[in-house]
Amino acid sequence: MKIQDFCDMNKFEQIMSNWAKSTGLATVAVGDDGKYISDCYNFTDFCIKLTRGCAEGKRRCEKCDREGHGVYPCHAGLVDFGIPITLDDGTVLGSIIGGQVLPDHPDEDKFRTTARELGIDEDKYITALKKVNVRTTEEINASAELLGDVINMFVRASYTSYQNSHILSELKTGISNAAIQLQTANDKVKQIDGFSKRQNILALNASIEAARVGDAGRGFAVVAVEVQKLAKGMGEASSDINKAIKEVTQTITSLDKE
Repeated sequence: MKIQDFCDMNKFEQIMSNWAKSTGLATVAVGDDGKYISDCYNFTDFCIKLTRGCAEGKRRCEKCDREGHGVYPCHAGLVDFGIPITLDDGTVLGSIIGGQVLPDHPDEDKFRTTARELGIDEDKYITALKKVNVRTTEEINASAELLGDVINMFVRASYTSYQNSHILSELKTGISNAAIQLQTANDKVKQIDGFSKRQNILALNASIEAARVGDAGRGFAVVAVEVQKLAKGMGEASSDINKAIKEVTQTITSLDKE
């Protein structure tokens, strides 16, 4: 099950975009396979072009992506977050990752050291660093929690709506199939009713013939009477079944209209 299977991704993107505009933090949503399922918002050159742009920086970033949960400091000195996207039963469908902000004003010497370790031009690194937003720890935590709550509520509500729609579709199909089966049963009941009437006529004729031949037909007359009783019973049973079928058909027709 993928988020794209049941979510309105335009609304999903709108939530992500509005949050990014209001907080200034970076974010992107990924599926359970780690692939992006949304646009990237507020991604910084410091992270994307420079830190992830070199082999060692990319390796360290990917390690943080895999192991980071909640709000955490990344290897390059920024603050990132990783929040799982889950259903009510705990099924993990993906996650929201982001952050790319500073918790306070940076120590340039520390970041120059990181640039040298990664083989990045120090001056370019510091220039990009100065464009990174600064947020307090409280602001970062609150922003990440807010996005996680809103996205998870939206995804879970969308999944519930998807399930209900799927159940309703199956119910309508079941009602349609039941109506067909009831019609078939009704046709069979009509056949039984026809057999009963013909059997009753034959039994009546047999009784008349038995009476005509006198004592020789007494045994046959007894059989004819029993056959007539059986025909009558079949007719009554057929009538009861037909009545029940009509009631069920009316109920199903009413449900189908709803």
